[in-house]
Amino acid sequence: FGNKTRSTSTQSFKFIINEKEKCKDKEPFLVLLIATRAAEIQLRDSIRKAWGNESVVAGVEVVRLFMLGVESKDPNEVLLRESEQYHDIIQQDFLDTYHNLSLKTLMGMKWVASYCSGTSFVMKTDSDVFVNTMYLIEKLLRPLSPPPQNYFTGCLMKGHKPIRNQKSKWYISKEEYPGDSYPPFCSGTGYILSGDLASKIVNASVRVKHVHLEDVYVGLCLNAIGIQIVPPPSYSLFNIYKVPFSPCRYNNIITSHHIGTYEHIIYWETLRKSYTC
Repeated sequence: FGNKTRSTSTQSFKFIINEKEKCKDKEPFLVLLIATRAAEIQLRDSIRKAWGNESVVAGVEVVRLFMLGVESKDPNEVLLRESEQYHDIIQQDFLDTYHNLSLKTLMGMKWVASYCSGTSFVMKTDSDVFVNTMYLIEKLLRPLSPPPQNYFTGCLMKGHKPIRNQKSKWYISKEEYPGDSYPPFCSGTGYILSGDLASKIVNASVRVKHVHLEDVYVGLCLNAIGIQIVPPPSYSLFNIYKVPFSPCRYNNIITSHHIGTYEHIIYWETLRKSYTC
């Protein structure tokens, strides 16, 4: 039953729920890794019915996985039943807290590296983010032919400095991160990487000192292995705030943040009906 004092190599944590066979005999085009908490049952259901549907684009193999830690020592029977029904949950035995989001993402990267290394692309996102998977696949990823290696993009954050104010959600102590600035990173609300990068990030994490800010930490791992983040084709594609909904606007973005349970479905169904502005 892990906490943040334990060694933070992903080797330290064991899978409680795993989907080893999810990519058996196939090499998906895209793996969606979605950070979630156990209580978000309806959110996960909404995402399954909306942008997280694995058959979202005809002829394109998509794999969806929700990533969780644990919240008590007792098995979560409701979660186990959900896992048996949908086969789209992975969970390791670290404590599921904000402080351990880096561990959650590393679990997803390790899963890809171990069980789905043939995937062309991976997207990491959160359960309160709307992802226009149609736009993502058709407009951003499919034109990248052949699929690139060492590719990483999202909402690019450059020149950011550690926040030392203890009242901030993004506070980080000098002990945890002594540097005066962060290397470039992409907001954890949604970033894309080529499939080959998952194992490289996992390998880098063994030697890169752990920080609890997940997106910063992935940026530190990329920096350690000399990977340059590719700026997105347009800065309006990846949004870390909530974009006011209109079909026209949402048809031309990849992410919008702070999305409620039923908004996932309403937005998605509206988009599928309106192809033009």
